[in-house]
Amino acid sequence: MEQLAVRVEGLVINYGSFVAVENLSFTVKNGEIYGLLGPNGAGKTSTIKVLVGVLEPRSGKVEIFDTPLSDEVAVKSQIGYVPEEVVLLDSLTPREFLEFVASIRRLEASVANSRIERLTSAFELKQYFDTPIAALSMGNKQKVAIVAALMHEPKLLILDEPLIGLDARSSKILKELITFHAKKGGAVIFSTHIMEVAEKLCTKVGIINRGRIVGEGTVDDLRKLVKSAEGSLEDIFLKVTEQEAGMQEIVKALEEE
Repeated sequence: MEQLAVRVEGLVINYGSFVAVENLSFTVKNGEIYGLLGPNGAGKTSTIKVLVGVLEPRSGKVEIFDTPLSDEVAVKSQIGYVPEEVVLLDSLTPREFLEFVASIRRLEASVANSRIERLTSAFELKQYFDTPIAALSMGNKQKVAIVAALMHEPKLLILDEPLIGLDARSSKILKELITFHAKKGGAVIFSTHIMEVAEKLCTKVGIINRGRIVGEGTVDDLRKLVKSAEGSLEDIFLKVTEQEAGMQEIVKALEEE
C-alpha cells in the first residue's frame, strides 16, 4: 500500500457551537502539490492548524506519513510550516532567529549555516541579517518565516498564503522551490486566494466551502465537474462555492455608480 504524505478522514473542527469543518476527508501523495482553496471562513486555515498540531479537532483521523498527530515530535520534524499570520520573535535579528530554529531542529551548525546562507541569499535577506525583526517590512518578515520552514528540508511543506507581502522575484523563487520540492518526491499543501497561481502551480486542488470539500481533482477534473471545457480555476471556484450567482449584477451596479 502506497504511503501517503497526508491522510485526513472525517475531520470535524468546532469553536463552541460553531462548526468550522464538518466531516472533511482528503489525501495528499508524495510528489503532489495540493491546493487547499476556499472562500474566507471556509475552514482552510482551521484544517491547516490541525495538521501542524496547533489546533485540536473535535473528531476525525489525521496521519502524516502514516504517523498519527499524537506523535508530535515525529510529525513536526517532517513538516515545514508557513502560517497565514507570521509570528516571529521580534526582539531577535533574522540571524538569531534562524540559529534558534536550527537548534530546535537539532541541525548541525555547519549544515544549518550552509542552508541559511543559501536561502537568505536567494531571498535577498542577507542585508537585513542583523536588523531586529521588529524593524523589517512585512515582506521581509515573510521571507524569514519561509527560510525557517525550509531550512531543515522537510518532506511536507504546509504553506498558508505564503506569497503575502512578497515581491515578484521572491514569489517566483518560492514557486520554483515548491515545484522542485515536489519533483524530488516531497509533498506540499498550498493555500492561496490567488487562483491564477493555484492553477499553474498545483497538481491537484481541493475546494472547501462551509467546512466541506465541494470539488476535488486536477483542474481538468474540475472543469468536467462544472461542465466547462475551458473555464479557468477562478470560474470553477466561483461555481462550486456558489459565489457566481449575482456577481454580474454587482459588477454592473458598481460600474454604473
